[in-house]
Amino acid sequence: MRAILPLLSLSSVAQALYFYIDGSNPKCFYEDLPKDTLVVGHYEAQEWDNNIGKWARHDGISIYISVDETFDNDHRVVNQKGSASGRFTFTAAAGGDHKICFTPSSNSGRQNWLSVLTPNGGIKLSLDMAIGETSEIESTDKSKLEDISQRVKDLNSRLQDIRREQVFQREREAEFRDQSESTNSRVVRWMFIQVLVLGITCVWQLSHLRSFFIKQKLT
Repeated sequence: MRAILPLLSLSSVAQALYFYIDGSNPKCFYEDLPKDTLVVGHYEAQEWDNNIGKWARHDGISIYISVDETFDNDHRVVNQKGSASGRFTFTAAAGGDHKICFTPSSNSGRQNWLSVLTPNGGIKLSLDMAIGETSEIESTDKSKLEDISQRVKDLNSRLQDIRREQVFQREREAEFRDQSESTNSRVVRWMFIQVLVLGITCVWQLSHLRSFFIKQKLT
């Protein structure tokens, strides 16, 4: 493993490889990394499924990942426990050998008998590591950033629509309020005119009746 990985690191993105882990014993390898080198790893752990006759992943598998700086008294820079598949990433703070270890655990009970029946061990771990700021890492991050940026733009557009709708509703409310006030004032004026006309009419009728009664008495 120590001889293979340096060859893989010559390319911008390391090709996927897999190896077997016997029981819960850790599997470690070393990688000589320059300072400020970005490392991104994707892994997937599988166990042999006798029912289907092939390696398969299940939720009972967990993988513990550790990365130590061997040149600095095994200073640990990664201490991560994940599920059967996942991702880990770190940046080399200083140049030198880094010890990368994978320790599996499973609650399925398959590892014990499988490690005895097969020389490969109980866990098959597939690993794909990208070392350095490669175009693949950049393109992945760029696509994620573009997706986030597009979502932000969509949210901003929705907020603008909501604001325009609120402004429109406020304008409609102001227009309706003005119309209501104008209508109320017209109604009040019309009622005042009606009361005035009715008052004048009543006065005229009373005056007319008075004159009529007076004439009736005289005759």
